Amino acid sequence: MDIQAIAGLLQASLDPSKNRQAEQSLKAQEAQPNFSLALLQITASDAFPATTRLASALFFKNFVRRSWVDEEGNHKLPQNEVATIKSELIGLMVKVPPSIQAQLGDAISVIADSDFWQRWDTLVDDLVARLTPDNAQVNNGVLTVAHSIFRRWEPLFRSDDLYTEINHVLSKFAHPLLQIWQSTDSLIEQNQGNAEVLKQQFGTLDLILKLVYDLSTHDMPPQFEENLSAIAGLLQKYLTYDNPVLRTSDDDEAGPLETVRAGVFRVLVQYARMYSEEFDSHIETFIGTSWNFLTGLGPEAKNDVVVSRALEFLTIVVGMGKYASQFNDAGVLGQVVENVVIPNLSLRESDIETFEDEPIEFIRRDLEGSDEDTRRRGATNFLRKLMEQFEKLVTDIVMRYTNHFLAEYAKDRKGSWKAKDTAVHLFSSIAAKGVATNAKGVLSVNTNVDVIDFFQKHIAEDLVATDVQPLLKVDAIKYLYIFRSILNAQQWQAAFPLLVQHLNSENYVVYTYAAIAVDRALYLTSDEGGQKQPTIPRSTVVPLAKDLLQHLFSLITKDTKPEKVQENEFLIKCVMRVLIVLREDVVGVLDMVMGSLAGITKVIRHNPSNPGFCYYHFESLGALIRFAGPMQPDRIEAGLFGPLTEILSADVEEFRPYIFQLLAAMVDTNPASELSPAFQQLVAPVLNPGLWESRGNVPALARCLGNMLPKAASQIAAAGQLEQVLVIFQKLVSSKTYEVYAMDLIETVVTSFPPAALESYWTSILQLMFTRLSNSKTETFTLRFVRFYHLVSAHIEMGLGADFFIKVADSVQENIFTQVYIGIVLPETQKLSRPADRKTAVISLTRTLADSEAFVERYAKRGWTITCQALLQLLINPPVPAQGEDVLEERDVEDLSFSAAFTQLNTCRQPAKDAWPQVTDVKVWVGQTLREADQRHAGRIGRFVSEKLGEQERAALQAVMA
Repeated sequence: MDIQAIAGLLQASLDPSKNRQAEQSLKAQEAQPNFSLALLQITASDAFPATTRLASALFFKNFVRRSWVDEEGNHKLPQNEVATIKSELIGLMVKVPPSIQAQLGDAISVIADSDFWQRWDTLVDDLVARLTPDNAQVNNGVLTVAHSIFRRWEPLFRSDDLYTEINHVLSKFAHPLLQIWQSTDSLIEQNQGNAEVLKQQFGTLDLILKLVYDLSTHDMPPQFEENLSAIAGLLQKYLTYDNPVLRTSDDDEAGPLETVRAGVFRVLVQYARMYSEEFDSHIETFIGTSWNFLTGLGPEAKNDVVVSRALEFLTIVVGMGKYASQFNDAGVLGQVVENVVIPNLSLRESDIETFEDEPIEFIRRDLEGSDEDTRRRGATNFLRKLMEQFEKLVTDIVMRYTNHFLAEYAKDRKGSWKAKDTAVHLFSSIAAKGVATNAKGVLSVNTNVDVIDFFQKHIAEDLVATDVQPLLKVDAIKYLYIFRSILNAQQWQAAFPLLVQHLNSENYVVYTYAAIAVDRALYLTSDEGGQKQPTIPRSTVVPLAKDLLQHLFSLITKDTKPEKVQENEFLIKCVMRVLIVLREDVVGVLDMVMGSLAGITKVIRHNPSNPGFCYYHFESLGALIRFAGPMQPDRIEAGLFGPLTEILSADVEEFRPYIFQLLAAMVDTNPASELSPAFQQLVAPVLNPGLWESRGNVPALARCLGNMLPKAASQIAAAGQLEQVLVIFQKLVSSKTYEVYAMDLIETVVTSFPPAALESYWTSILQLMFTRLSNSKTETFTLRFVRFYHLVSAHIEMGLGADFFIKVADSVQENIFTQVYIGIVLPETQKLSRPADRKTAVISLTRTLADSEAFVERYAKRGWTITCQALLQLLINPPVPAQGEDVLEERDVEDLSFSAAFTQLNTCRQPAKDAWPQVTDVKVWVGQTLREADQRHAGRIGRFVSEKLGEQERAALQAVMA
């Protein structure tokens, strides 16, 4: 490998004017042997600039993500290259600067996902061997690697494999971790006045605390339980540790002391929540320490995480019956509210600065359900937990303070507006009960207060007045947002126009919160006559739609830089919600909406930086296509086909899956029986094997190709492209990851192309399926194969049917059909759950009984009998109309991934629904068909009923044939 040339390309990739060409050149070299090792050499070498080394580490991380393993978990790189990477990576990581360590740590985590621990069982030994008594840089590199691997455990469900891996790690790593903690503690004691050493050791201590947390996410390690007193002592020591040389003058950024204290509280929260019985004897000490922190720490932003986690710890403690009694006193609770809750619930100057200077950051921190550690959220949760324990007592105390702050505001509305902000947040904290849901907000309220009365007396005025502080406007909108399910439809009819008006505000946070509240209000439903109806009816929205959407688009595009256009995902989500509510009425504003969305697409493609915005943007396009496409397909194609395919030409990798799904939706909603000329030109690119190599593309490409095939079958056949389609099927069906898409594709092929076009391919198709069933069968693939069999068996009118399937199966292997039919098709048929699939199976089995020559002659002895029994079992539980998850309403779209939404929308249709007459009562059709078969076969069914069937089955068949 030419190291210098690769380094030059990496450096060029940092230049915006050269980066696309440089990245393409780098990717072209990826397939060369030892490319990954060349990247590591550049990363390791001091001869290259720091920026080049960092770019190399970043490219290596992304290369590993793309190229380490395939869908089945097999290594894609040569084994010698894999072994070299594993042997060199840890040693390299402990030597490089922290910025590079972070990238290499991510790469190690990716490798560990597939290889650790069975295929990398030396890793923990290697890590332990590199730990030193006093070298902080090496230790921090080792601990960073360990954290990048072990943190994967927290979200995983319990399993034998997971616990085997955890025990493997604990047996080798737990004691060395405790030893390095002790040696780090000793070094801190020995260097009390050495700021440089202390900062390094506090960095080590921070990583140790992260690893204590990681190793305890599923169960307390026995090694920790044996040393719990010593661990508790160290936690207490560094929770209260102070040293002037570690204090920082920056009030905003957390320093070493604040970072370690936050880490200690994270462990305390974990142990109090998960291991209260084992940790019980130590909790009392930490309650006092937490209280001292909460009453002693200042309002500086650098303390925010420490304070919020201290509040989280006390919230858990209050939920324990043993300690809750300490708070069951009006005097104590009054002190708690006055000295802990109110100071951390009240606005600080730093909050106001964030509101004014970084409004999107303020919104993301403040929004209910955010993951941000904020004082206000911590204080709110603490207060709500106290209220759960002592509802009436806490309510009375908090309402006393609430009324006090409201009175302060009434005396001086301009000077004391912060008092009202505190009052509103205090009231909201005690009024809400339970967990607020993302869909509907608060569902249960404190019966000791009146949410609606408080709104009418204190909140509504801020929605109407024009001279109110912007933050009070935000409080009022947020109040509606939180308690949106408590207001009835009539109250919402009055409140909704006020929300819409606030989209015209000049204040960023005000109009964004208004958009958030409008989105959630339009999502609300109420039960009327046993049916769900929108709380805000469509008739209310339609007259406002044009102005509302135009204004939202103007807010989004106020600053035309790509990063600013996509900064505010809440605005585009509101656009999506309005379009979903409008449904077919969107046609009235089609050109304006389509032009605006197309314009935004052209801007953000240059620098996709906010995945949330991009998601809702493409959801908006999806809603537009879905509702306007059937009525205005030509306008939709004229307005969107160009902008969407330009993204494909520009090779914007992040957007490719979205684009193919939108193109698939355009084909699907177009009622024309053939593809337009523009879409005909898209067939060849979609069949390009290179596109199918990217995992993210496959679901979207499969949907796009699947929707195009029925309308382009004659074109594809004439162009000799059918084999390319089947090559794609061959690739997909060999993978467990893509087997569903493979079967979707082949079902579409079978129902779209005439039998003559497929004649020379049928044997290969079944051979691929039989190989999967034999070598790597999964439950999903088995059921999809059964569904495929019934699809073929049911379509006698297309020249298919059971006899056709048997003939092709024989060409693969003589008599293999018997094994497949008895061992797979019949028993698995009963597991089909979708009504359309069960109906197809009924038609298939009935036509087998009525029309198959093979089942009369070749399988007469037993085949006819077991087929009839299988049919009757299906008829005892016949198909029912699609409902529940088989029907996707427009309001459900946002709760699914983009891919899943379109997949479900399309799979809701019965496969090949026009291939046979639709029968209202499938039992009637079965009975009629079997009576005709009985006449042809001279009483065969009558004898079968009397001789072979049990009483229940006989009654079922006789009822059907009656």
